[in-house]
Amino acid sequence: MSGPPPERTADGHHVVIDGRRWRATDPEIPEADAARLRRWLMAARRDVGRAKKAADPTAERAARDRVHAAKTALGERGDPWWEQSATERRARWSAGVDRAAEEGF
Repeated sequence: MSGPPPERTADGHHVVIDGRRWRATDPEIPEADAARLRRWLMAARRDVGRAKKAADPTAERAARDRVHAAKTALGERGDPWWEQSATERRARWSAGVDRAAEEGF
């Protein structure tokens, strides 16, 4: 990512981009794991675009499911990471890292 990091809310739970709040990535995820999850997320997003361009709804659904899984592993969807125990947080991102690894990321 280039440029300064996005603005964060005072509690650190959200980032603010173009005036809109988005859930922040769980800050407890080790950087190597977070990087793997971000690579997986970006590949899934590219696959959504390719599927839409090809008018392939089956491939688009599969890619969107991967986007959702990656964002959930990063803590950006699902139960808020700040409401989870350390064990729950580790289980969430570890499951995502395992799935990303299975897919070659």
